[in-house]
Amino acid sequence: MALKRPNNILSEFSMASMTDVVFLLLVFFMVTSAFVFPTALEIDLPESSQQTPVKPLTRVFIDAQGQYFISISDAEPALVPENNLLGALQTAASPDSLGAIAVYADAEVPYGKVVEVLNIGADNAYKMVLATRPAAPKQNKE
Repeated sequence: MALKRPNNILSEFSMASMTDVVFLLLVFFMVTSAFVFPTALEIDLPESSQQTPVKPLTRVFIDAQGQYFISISDAEPALVPENNLLGALQTAASPDSLGAIAVYADAEVPYGKVVEVLNIGADNAYKMVLATRPAAPKQNKE
């Protein structure tokens, strides 16, 4: 006795696996977008041909008006009065395993303000990293 199998071909397509893939891609992009460091501060960094790979968790921002802000490990930058900058740097630099502080100074900030922050770091034996943006490549005019 020969048994016959039914040869019914399904004309439907299951979208379950497609929605799983789309969901996983969505989760992936949401997680990776959290690594981008957005700040509410408008800082126009000066250009430099050399960049450092060190990315300290403690950051000091100096905006175009000369105000100081401190941010620790991706937290929202907090305004710090100029007379309390030393105390704020001492408490902010302690959780950083590198012992380094990144200084993000606007291009319009007077040089003296940047040197003040660098001197505070040097007096307290912190490694100071001055943040810049990459310089545009030079084009040869021939």
